[in-house]
This record gives sequence, C-alpha cells and structure tokens, in this order.
Amino acid sequence: MKVDATDLKTSEADDRGRVYLGTEYANKRVTVAVVEVESDRPDDDELAAAYREASESAETLTEEWSGTSDEAWEGLDE
Repeated sequence: MKVDATDLKTSEADDRGRVYLGTEYANKRVTVAVVEVESDRPDDDELAAAYREASESAETLTEEWSGTSDEAWEGLDE
C-alpha cells in the first residue's frame, strides 16, 4: 500500500497513550498505523551529560563560595 505524505497526520497522545481522532471519525471503522514515536523525555545519554554538567557547575560554585565566604569572614574581623 502506498501512502501519500499529505495523508499523514501527527497527533499528541494523552497521558494514557490515547489519540483523539476527531468527530469526523465517529461511528466509523478506522485503521491506524504508528509510523514514528517521539519522546519528549531526554534519553539516558542526555540525562548523564546534564548530571555531569550540573555536578561540575556545583563544584565550581562551591569553590567560588568558599573563597568569597573566607573573604567576608576576614572582613568582619577588621
């Protein structure tokens, strides 16, 4: 079977995986094919990279805060 690209319709599924086709399909037999599934969630590699980046950022901020904190405490003694 050949399908014209203009006949393809992209729809979002709800939180239970259901897709609303519309009232024009009410009381009709409908055959649906899933051509592609995209996830809106990051994959494991993206999560790992984001975690590493956040960890490195936290280390940098900790070092900067430590120096700033030491300077502030020293300034109070004066």
